[in-house]
Amino acid sequence: MTPVKEIQSLTGYIRGGVSPLGSKKKYPLYLDESALDHERISVSAGRRGLQMIFTPRDLQRAANAILADLAKPVSK
Repeated sequence: MTPVKEIQSLTGYIRGGVSPLGSKKKYPLYLDESALDHERISVSAGRRGLQMIFTPRDLQRAANAILADLAKPVSK
């Protein structure tokens, strides 16, 4: 995770509007494998409150995302 004070200089976006697409600098995007369990997912469109909706595979391709096992299972 990027420190809040560095978000805008690294991505060009303000906190709350960081999009996985179109940033000023290229940085790796990691997408949890569980995203593939969903028909559609929502990500920031680069402005606070504005969202883009993708199929997980379309986001993976568009952002050159790296699939990874990132989420911890919730214990019951």
